[in-house]
Amino acid sequence: MHKLIINGGKALKGEIKTSGSKNASLPILFSSILADEPLVLSNIPNTSDVSTTIRLLMDIGGEFILESNGDMYVDSSQIKNLVADYKIVKTMRASILALGVMLAKYGKAKVSLPGGCAIGTRPVNLHLKALRELGAEIEIKNGYIYASANGLVGTEIYFDRITVTATENLIMAASLAKGTTVIHNAAQEPEITDLCKCLNSMGAKISNIGTSTLTIEGVTNLKGVKYSVCSDRIEAGTYLVAAAITRGSITINNICHQSMRSVLGKLIETGADIKTKKNSISLDMKGRRPKSVNIKTSTYPNFPTDMQAQFTALNTISDGYSTITENIFENRFMHVPELSRMGANLSLEGNTVICKGVESLTGTNLMATDLRASASLVLAGLIAKGTTTIERVYHLDRGYETIEEKLKLLGADIERVQD
Repeated sequence: MHKLIINGGKALKGEIKTSGSKNASLPILFSSILADEPLVLSNIPNTSDVSTTIRLLMDIGGEFILESNGDMYVDSSQIKNLVADYKIVKTMRASILALGVMLAKYGKAKVSLPGGCAIGTRPVNLHLKALRELGAEIEIKNGYIYASANGLVGTEIYFDRITVTATENLIMAASLAKGTTVIHNAAQEPEITDLCKCLNSMGAKISNIGTSTLTIEGVTNLKGVKYSVCSDRIEAGTYLVAAAITRGSITINNICHQSMRSVLGKLIETGADIKTKKNSISLDMKGRRPKSVNIKTSTYPNFPTDMQAQFTALNTISDGYSTITENIFENRFMHVPELSRMGANLSLEGNTVICKGVESLTGTNLMATDLRASASLVLAGLIAKGTTTIERVYHLDRGYETIEEKLKLLGADIERVQD
């Protein structure tokens, strides 16, 4: 098992390139099941969640070739096994996306109830309710979802609450349904926009993209396509916070800043000097200590829950008092006890963490608990006095491609070692 060892206190400086979006890559990979021909995908990140998705698709009969230029050839057009097995699904929540595409293309599916980070219950009831409204018959037994349909039929779908993965599941299922589907209260994240653009290039007919009301006219088949996945706004945000927490100055390339307005706004509040170009973001703290910021997480375009832990770490050493309220997941403050062990002045009241910034943190041994909590511990280690050791970094690898190598390029003293 790997762990990270960080010697803190170095201001980050330099340039790095953002990887492709993990959260966009996963549904686009699953969409390959809908196509009658192979897809050729570029900008797919090398993360363990992507590897898990590829394993699942290969397990049901998909074929993959990684080209020398980094492009990924994906052929899931002739799958034979319509079962997403627990042994793979247990590690990744997004595996539920196999349900909608199998139903739409083949009329049946058996998908294990999924796992993933332990940051909340994240029930699948919204997925199942919406698929039933498209005409699917669904039952749950022995930990599996059994679904069948004699052709899905478009209808009006009203989500009780905004949900990213269920929106993606329904978009893909409706693409091959008969007639028109309208999804009301749809999630609007950039990764959903990317999925819609990819599906449309495959021959789908999705309109009102980027809004809360999506219209999908079902088609009889989808074709293969070449498509480049959007860049990872959460990865970019994490490195920008890393620069802010160390009072550094960095440039992030290969990123669309329009998708990060809420995060950039909060970084400006900390005192960071932010400059944006078409495909890059620069942050310069000019050696200043950050100012504390108050945050409430919400759905896009508001502040993302996936950046909450990183800003909690930033607030621990910022000047002033702050509150961060988590409105998406009920169990997403597992990094708070670990940060407190480093000397952070944090108190948790319900879904809000209250912080009084301290001058410095102290390195110690830490345990990662989930993907974004892991990132917050890395950020804290970058600024802490002494050595920080972070164990169970397989959580980190789910969503970050070679994070230690990118941080090294910016001047961090960080090493990955094996126990």
